[in-house]
Amino acid sequence: MEVLQADGRKPFTEIAAAFGVPESTIRARYKGLVDRGALKVIAVADPLKVGYPLMAMIGVRCTPAALLTTAKELEALPEVSYCVVVAGAYDLLIEVVCEDNEALLTFLTERLRSIAGVLETETFVYLRILKQNYEWGTTPT
Repeated sequence: MEVLQADGRKPFTEIAAAFGVPESTIRARYKGLVDRGALKVIAVADPLKVGYPLMAMIGVRCTPAALLTTAKELEALPEVSYCVVVAGAYDLLIEVVCEDNEALLTFLTERLRSIAGVLETETFVYLRILKQNYEWGTTPT
């Protein structure tokens, strides 16, 4: 899995050669990981470089009885790239990607605040992403 985290396009033949095992072994392990949902190989686009230069994390306080239904509604919004239930000052944290300040303003005032379970929000606009890592659980090089 570490090899695919570093390069999701690496051919099974190269992985097999590096580990000294048959390609069929790598293929079977890969299939097993995918089948049980432990691994999903996808392309990860950088929103800042593909037309979405504005990103923000938003803390959301919800009506306690509506926490999960509110989360489901938020998950469905196209601007939301990440949604988690958390412990602490907020009930949910969502990450949004927007084309510009006007799009973020529209999201906040027209879409987010129209969801019945949303009581309060606090928005943190990203000024600079210092670390974004998809290689967790791997051995540092």
